Amino acid sequence: MHQIDLLLGKLTLERKVRLLTGADEWSTHADPDIGLRSMVLSDGPSGIRGVTWDERDPAVNLPSATALAATWDVSTAYAYGAVLAAEARRKGAHVVLGPTINLHRSPLGGRHFEAFSEDPLLTADLAAAYVRGVQCGGVAATPKHYVGNDFETERFTANVSVSERALRELYLAAFEKAVVESRAWAVMSAYNAVNGATMTENPLLAEPLCGEWGFDGVVVSDWWAARTTVPAALARQDLVMPGPDGPWGEALVAAVRDGRVPESAVDEKVLRLLRLAARVGALDDCAPAPATATAGDTAGAATTATTAGDTGAASAEEGAVLARRVAADGMVLVRNDGELPWAAPGPRSVAVIGHNALQIRTQGGGSATVTPPYVVSPLDGLRAALPDAEITWTLGAITQAGIAPLPIARLTDPVSGEPGVRARFLDDCGRELLSENRRSSDLARLGGSRPAGTASVEVSTRYQVREPGTVRLGVAGAGRATLTVGGARVLERELVHEGEVFGGGLVSPPHASVPVELTAGEVELTARLDGVPQGDGLTLTLGEDPAAEETDAIEAAVAAARRAEVAVIVVGTSPEIEREAADRATLALPGAQDALVRAVAAANPRTVVVVNAGAPVLMPWRDEVAAVLLGWFGGQEFGAALADVLLGTAEPGGRLPTTWPAAEADVPVLATAPVDGVVAYDEGIHVGYRAWLRAGTEPAYPFGHGLGYTSWELTGLTATPDEVRVTVLNTGERAGKQVVQVYLSRESSAVDRPERWLAGYAVVRAGAGRAERVTIPLARRAFQHWDQGWKTEPGEFTVHAGFSVTDLPFATRISAP
Repeated sequence: MHQIDLLLGKLTLERKVRLLTGADEWSTHADPDIGLRSMVLSDGPSGIRGVTWDERDPAVNLPSATALAATWDVSTAYAYGAVLAAEARRKGAHVVLGPTINLHRSPLGGRHFEAFSEDPLLTADLAAAYVRGVQCGGVAATPKHYVGNDFETERFTANVSVSERALRELYLAAFEKAVVESRAWAVMSAYNAVNGATMTENPLLAEPLCGEWGFDGVVVSDWWAARTTVPAALARQDLVMPGPDGPWGEALVAAVRDGRVPESAVDEKVLRLLRLAARVGALDDCAPAPATATAGDTAGAATTATTAGDTGAASAEEGAVLARRVAADGMVLVRNDGELPWAAPGPRSVAVIGHNALQIRTQGGGSATVTPPYVVSPLDGLRAALPDAEITWTLGAITQAGIAPLPIARLTDPVSGEPGVRARFLDDCGRELLSENRRSSDLARLGGSRPAGTASVEVSTRYQVREPGTVRLGVAGAGRATLTVGGARVLERELVHEGEVFGGGLVSPPHASVPVELTAGEVELTARLDGVPQGDGLTLTLGEDPAAEETDAIEAAVAAARRAEVAVIVVGTSPEIEREAADRATLALPGAQDALVRAVAAANPRTVVVVNAGAPVLMPWRDEVAAVLLGWFGGQEFGAALADVLLGTAEPGGRLPTTWPAAEADVPVLATAPVDGVVAYDEGIHVGYRAWLRAGTEPAYPFGHGLGYTSWELTGLTATPDEVRVTVLNTGERAGKQVVQVYLSRESSAVDRPERWLAGYAVVRAGAGRAERVTIPLARRAFQHWDQGWKTEPGEFTVHAGFSVTDLPFATRISAP
């Protein structure tokens, strides 16, 4: 490696301190005199946005982390990371801000979709493989948010009170493999405090992260998380983001000069930063230094890391293939009353129902958001897969309130003739500051890119109307909104935003709409906002208001279902419900979706429900329908993957990475809101399925559950303290996938333990009638508990094997290692 210690000696204190705060929102400072270039950090973790929120620079949109976790497949997690590395290189980014590996402590967590699982072992394995996939591409991965940021409510100020044992066995364990085994090059410190100390100042940054685990990378703060000069500098916090302002800078120079902070602490931080620059190729004479992949990572992976010299086209193509595969392989079939898969050549008619069937949610809200190059909706996917079938769409019920953008394929910029819209930014005298083509009528995050002095924003387009009729057109944003159709002003309304600002745009912007009679052909549309806010937040959306169709929508859906051979209802959550910066208020589906499902199921016994949500929702109708598929946030290829699964060309390969409740009151660990500033993790080690087992309450679907299109049998279970061996036989008539799960338990113990806990697992893919002998390693840690150190209680443990935490037909006893 480059002699970075020699470079350090060339820097003055002021230059060293300058490197430790970002140069701007997304990049670090360069120092050309020592050959150091700026490094770009980019949000992930399911796509690489780059440094702008701009639809003209789209990014591969992979399925959510919950979808990836539902595959239970580390080779897939490695491939997922490799695609992100390729995308990062294409976007000019050196550091991926992911994976998010906080645990699913409560299903109400707002960023539940962005993290993997309620189990620390499954989370740790997937995170470690993801990190290897990213870093084999010469890009740094950044496991986040270290540690205890398992909620969003008051996340900047809340203090997590948690026992040392729970911290070690659950929350730190989720990070440990990514650091110790995969050698992550960066880690992000969280906003919250743990046991009284804010994480950017917390001793946990030193131990176990840097000491016991040997982490030699950069600890980067979550954005605006570092708030002090001396305490953060004395901790193992290395990089403050964003910049150029922050608590360090001149204040840290002064603290070193007067002896409050030793210069050696600054030197150590700079050395870590230079080491990161060397690893990602941002230091002269240092090419990116890929990590070493393991055989387990690459086996079965559909894609490999793309090097810095590869083209973006390869990245996009590989990303699309992987997105479709992960969406199908992570889809969990939780109910199937003989309905799926559909027999070839498929049904002759399908009633596709639901707001999300047309306007699918491919990702959660917040910093994880990217702009995909395209989205295949469930309606699109079924129409492509069944070209000869009669496929209709009805709304059924509103899921996402607001204005839906107009389809890009039917929009023409009236100035350039290009696809899209013409966006104009004007000052308070009406002078044009900027005029540009944009590739969407949903300009949701203009705050960071608008010209200085912008007082008005205008979007105009030529809209191709395919069928005559009444359409409710509208505008979303903040300011005095006007809408002109064919030269006539049809709407004028003052819109006032009272919500949050995020990423330069408005969260849940106000909107207004009006019914407009349109004839077939091309019509000029212009939306304008005058008197726009002067802060960071600016959004302008021109589109349709789907609420206009809600009147009698359930009756229309029922009528469509009666006419069709099969009904497919897509239900789900809205952008306001699952997003960063807010936890969920309820697990219930929004609007009238429950009533919709029940009404359609009563009209058509062949009703399939697809759940488009990143986290658990309540499904009170689950036993009234023919089949239920959990699709998560399925990425840009979700509709194609759904068609693959419905028609049986792909197996619904997912198994639940988290428990799905039958009723909200049954959830043993639910609350996320701090009480007097404290989130008390009083449940200790009993989180997720462990808490459900202790409570003795039956969920709707247990951890590890998932059905497939074939049947399986386990035989020949043998176990030692090092491994479990079992024969897995596909007893069905078609190839399939199964996840064999191994749990440990202890009947009598002097230690408080879960009723059982996951100790290992294996993904098995086998043809019809084929048997596979599977070996599942047992780590010594699986038998250990934390008591001022890792300890193993002597005596016997029971090994359980099966297909979910509650479906464990085989057991044997072994002695502790």
